[in-house]
Amino acid sequence: MADGRMPTADRKDIIMDLSDLKPAKGATHATKRVGRGQGSGNGKTAGRGHKGAKSRSGFKRKRGFEGGQMPLHRRLPKRGFTNIFRSDYAVINLDQLEALFDAGTDVNPEVLHGQGLAQGNQKIKVLGRGDLTKALNVKAHKFSGAAAQKIQAAGGTAESL
Repeated sequence: MADGRMPTADRKDIIMDLSDLKPAKGATHATKRVGRGQGSGNGKTAGRGHKGAKSRSGFKRKRGFEGGQMPLHRRLPKRGFTNIFRSDYAVINLDQLEALFDAGTDVNPEVLHGQGLAQGNQKIKVLGRGDLTKALNVKAHKFSGAAAQKIQAAGGTAESL
């Protein structure tokens, strides 16, 4: 070119290519080759010491193993029990019903599941937090005393399933 610059096709030293990338000098180390004879300095036992489970191939320490000492999960006493007959309820408060539904709406578990207030086949329990000003027809599995009173005071119905 007339202005002294080289054509771009000839300037390969400037164009970067992914194949040119390499780690910074000193950033990588050669892997230690163990078990390759005495001359390597890591022959015979290959850095594993002598005998014992840790010198064997396939050794894996158990989760919670404390070197033969009684493990913590066995030293601590067992407490409590799990009631297999317990039923969990999705808790819904009156202030949530007030915000989500218009007056005269029939509120049942299917509608509440659709709104994302309960998952799957969870039973519904209505609690009395907040105030209710709209007359709602609420059907749920359980009601607290305060919730039932507030629903009826607002002109709605509280029906247990």
